[in-house]
Amino acid sequence: MTTDIKIGLFSINTDHLAGPENIAKVAVAAEEAGFESVWTAEHVVLPDPQVAPSPLPPEANLLDPTVALAYISAVTKTIKLGTGIIILPQRNPLVLAKELASLDVLSAGRLTFGVGVGYLGPEFDALGIPMKDRGPRSVEYIEAMRSIWNDPEPSYSGKFVSFSDVKANPRPHQKMGPPVVMGGHSKPAWRRSVTHSQGWYGFALNAEQTKQNIEGLVEAASRHSRPEELGSLEITVTPRMRPGVEMIEAFSELGVDRLVLLSGAKNVDESLAFIEHIHGSLLS
Repeated sequence: MTTDIKIGLFSINTDHLAGPENIAKVAVAAEEAGFESVWTAEHVVLPDPQVAPSPLPPEANLLDPTVALAYISAVTKTIKLGTGIIILPQRNPLVLAKELASLDVLSAGRLTFGVGVGYLGPEFDALGIPMKDRGPRSVEYIEAMRSIWNDPEPSYSGKFVSFSDVKANPRPHQKMGPPVVMGGHSKPAWRRSVTHSQGWYGFALNAEQTKQNIEGLVEAASRHSRPEELGSLEITVTPRMRPGVEMIEAFSELGVDRLVLLSGAKNVDESLAFIEHIHGSLLS
């Protein structure tokens, strides 16, 4: 079948793909199969020993998202590049703005900036960043990054970031900079999606959970004004469903724009087989 829903591939930078040959092979295969995008995961550090709610053991391999996507941009031509997500309050916003602008320029405008506010206390502690203010900090960082990307005379004065009398070039390839996709399944995440983001990203959701989140986004939109320049809110989901026609139908009915699929692959051959399966069943 052919679907209007855009299909992405999640976790392009982890485990068996955290090396040059495999990541290139799988990214090129995804592009050739008709996938719209590839998406990275992120944790700067992981608790050792693993403690809830950490999703991964401390030995897990995760390439840095911007470095991994820069490498992929060099071996592909058209596939879009998504961070799914970058834990924004853990980053210096101006350094990150430079990295993302550089990646957007080198990829000719293929970057999507997926962000989240984080949830692992030990990770924040190791980085020396307070976890309690991660939501407001993330909002300021988005605003500050858009200023350095777009304003003729960039400046920002906030609680967590302040600067003036500086510029950073090159500016991103895309107008306004890479589109921001806000991750999260909470009222604050829905609000930030409406007020500061071009899109929303729900991770590991079934159709009913997605419906509940979309209803939350609609409610947030009724309470908070959305800047006109952000356009319509794009809905991206990593589904907790077996890929197939039933999955497409379920999420299409909800108005989902993009599905970013988890392959569950343990090695590069399984990744390539998954891509071929999706190509044959959904993309051709």
